[in-house]
Amino acid sequence: MKITHVDMWKVVVPIKPDGAYSKEYLFEGEEHGGVWEVPKRIVRLHTEDSGIVGIGATGRGCPAEQVAAAAATLTGMEVERIDLQALPMARWAAYGAFEMAIFDIVGKQRGVTVASLLGTQVRDKVAVDYWSARRTPEDLARKAKEGKEKGFHGIKIKCALEDPNVERLQAVADAVGMDFKVTVDPNCRFYLPCHAITLADALGELRPLVAVFEDPVPKDNLDWYVTMRQKLQVPLALHLGSGRAVFEAVKKDAVDMLNISPESMVDFVRQCYIAEQAGVPVWHGSGVDLGIMDMSYVHACAAAPAATLPSDIVGNFLREDDLILEPIVIEAGFAHVPDKPGLGIELDEVAVKKYEVE
Repeated sequence: MKITHVDMWKVVVPIKPDGAYSKEYLFEGEEHGGVWEVPKRIVRLHTEDSGIVGIGATGRGCPAEQVAAAAATLTGMEVERIDLQALPMARWAAYGAFEMAIFDIVGKQRGVTVASLLGTQVRDKVAVDYWSARRTPEDLARKAKEGKEKGFHGIKIKCALEDPNVERLQAVADAVGMDFKVTVDPNCRFYLPCHAITLADALGELRPLVAVFEDPVPKDNLDWYVTMRQKLQVPLALHLGSGRAVFEAVKKDAVDMLNISPESMVDFVRQCYIAEQAGVPVWHGSGVDLGIMDMSYVHACAAAPAATLPSDIVGNFLREDDLILEPIVIEAGFAHVPDKPGLGIELDEVAVKKYEVE
């Protein structure tokens, strides 16, 4: 069965007005501008069997020429001859989108889920947490309450050293209780280990509320992470995307858990195997993505035994549209893996046309 042609769209789907920041932090990333307006690209691969197509999506800012080059490379190829572990195309930013689409086609062809093609589907639902960028304590308390009412068991938040972090966590505890966990992600903006340790010490009785400090300081110094792990009174995580980086982190015993987020589903599962051997649990990060990419994360987590921690796969709650006909089913803090073959989703062409840009 040959790939006959590829459809490609460039889209911008705005984040909802209340999707990310409190207004006090809009300088960090305008809710209807900045990073949220960086285009993504949707691809659809057609085959000789008119009933089988595959869909995929890139991350933000993938160059058009990379998408076009990948489409040209794959067009005319026999699907059965494509190595799913290493697609015959350059490892550019477009790789993940075409990997999704090829797996979607093969899953439909064989009548199995993408998770099954990635190895063995070990779970039929994937733990998911709510998400927020930087907010005032009062506003974060409102979002935490909103997340709990939607059935989530925790929330991931962005922050910086200069923010009112203790007050934020106190507001969450007051609003939803200590059993609603918070992943604290400053994107390295605690700057130095002493700052992260001081903040953890200052939390006092609030420490059990914290699920983990993720990337508190720059990631290129694993010795800092070894030191912090010895002295921090909260768990510690790194956000990584390569097998070598995962190997080095677990080899040095630098983390309690990992956020693994490569461009490729296959790479995610492989890297989870490394973490699993070291006894380190994993979650899959996101970029507040659209439905196709989010569903690829769900399938990848369903195929990785180590992926037991809540992943922030909640783009359908935060974007104006997810560009798929039926949204990912998320109930009681878990995203369900579809029992349909392939990715188990369909492209919403009307929505794609609505959000397509030149």
